[in-house]
Amino acid sequence: MQESQLDQPAEITQIDVEAVNAGGRQQSQPLYAPRQKIFPKRAEGNFRRLKWIVMAITLGIYYVTPWLRWDRGPYAPDQAVLIDLANRRFYFFFIEIWPQEFFFVAGLLVMAGVGLFLITSVVGRAWCGYACPQTVWTDLFLVVERFFEGDRNARIRLDKARWSADKIRKRVFKHTTWLVIAAATGGAWIFYFADAPTLLTSFILGEAPFVAYATVGILTATTYIFGGFMREQVCIYMCPWPRIQAAMLDEDSLTVTYNDWRGEPRTHGAKKAAAAGLAAGDCVDCNACVAVCPTGIDIRDGQQLGCITCALCIDACDTVMDRLGRERGLISYATLRDYDANLAIATDPASGAIDPSRVRDENGRFRDNLRHFDWRIIFRLRTLIYTAIWAAIGAALVIALMARDRLEINVQHDRNPVAVTLSDGSIRNGYTVKLLNMIPEPRVITLGIEGLPGATMEINEIAQPAGTHFAVPVEPDKLRTLRVFVAQPPETIAPGATNFRFVVKDQASEATSAYKAIFEVLEE
Repeated sequence: MQESQLDQPAEITQIDVEAVNAGGRQQSQPLYAPRQKIFPKRAEGNFRRLKWIVMAITLGIYYVTPWLRWDRGPYAPDQAVLIDLANRRFYFFFIEIWPQEFFFVAGLLVMAGVGLFLITSVVGRAWCGYACPQTVWTDLFLVVERFFEGDRNARIRLDKARWSADKIRKRVFKHTTWLVIAAATGGAWIFYFADAPTLLTSFILGEAPFVAYATVGILTATTYIFGGFMREQVCIYMCPWPRIQAAMLDEDSLTVTYNDWRGEPRTHGAKKAAAAGLAAGDCVDCNACVAVCPTGIDIRDGQQLGCITCALCIDACDTVMDRLGRERGLISYATLRDYDANLAIATDPASGAIDPSRVRDENGRFRDNLRHFDWRIIFRLRTLIYTAIWAAIGAALVIALMARDRLEINVQHDRNPVAVTLSDGSIRNGYTVKLLNMIPEPRVITLGIEGLPGATMEINEIAQPAGTHFAVPVEPDKLRTLRVFVAQPPETIAPGATNFRFVVKDQASEATSAYKAIFEVLEE
């Protein structure tokens, strides 16, 4: 009997391929390529310094924000940024968002999406290279890794070395620090959903809700795994943005580009190549650009899915060019339009090969007809449209935020019975009235009716004779529900449905709101 597939050995991942060559030999080729470990070298330069600044700012915002205080008075929480799920509120400094105002949050998400389109159309995956949480925490984990294990070559040697006391010590310190950072990441997240000092105390004492411990555990595990082990795999295989960004780019988008029109053909010795009568480009094939890449790609192979536009390869290449006394920019931010124009100049029409001498004059300087970066390319129609959409959404949100009412009324007519005839012939309708006080202060709200001749109302919760206006106290930041009965005397009754209004007014701030209701009279 043949062996089942499930019982076959691990060699099932190897497939035999008939080699089409003179020897007719067979080759064994892996079906799934194993991950090649990447040991990025630390880069130095302007883009690396920019990444340090962005990392410090983003991590500072994330870890510090829950601890900022904002005085909203005695009736509201004093945490500056708080997502209060229990009371269904979102606080952001002086802004308070209620559930029915979630469109503000949706608007911010739309703005973030349009902003991402704008950034990508201008400078490619700059978000991925600088501000994406995966990038920021991976950078932080790499700082820890370099601190305990050394730079690239030292880490490679340590990874290949046999286990020893020194290797165990370095790995234990590294992973312990990673776990502390991961736990702090998960811990900071839960502080956005409750008062941070109070939750921290209850968390340490073991009195916090189970969901808090579960959230910290999950985020600790994901941060530790994604930042410490998966790294570039998250960017290449898990994130959808690399596959979407192509639709955002055009010929005038700036992307990190290897300018092979001046770098090819590569050579380790320009003088030897010149002595031999061979063409030599500026690239010395030092692989410095590959060594610093956090995703392990070779930018000289062109645009790739793994490129996150962090520009560290630019820093590395510029450093090498400085040492060799050559112009910077062998790897640079460039548009496809500029690249194609310069490549056409450098290409020999007869042979179709790149000839670096065609881009330089007799003095070795770059020719004047080469295209260079122009800031005006950023302000093209596409980016202006994105900017206009982004600004319009932002302006609409600001206007809506400034114009919104902090006092609202909602009325629901009783459906059973719709109307009741009283002993004196009056007709009475019942309503459920909800008064919403959307500020963190107590209010006395005047509730009245307008547009219904001769009508009076009674409120079960308020001991007051029937009338047209009632003073209703409402607690701060609360909703008060009232049972209201409106009665109309027989001499003013009109058959059918009559429109009228419930009107509320804040006695202190003069804020008003109204709700259009219907008074029903059933025809016999």
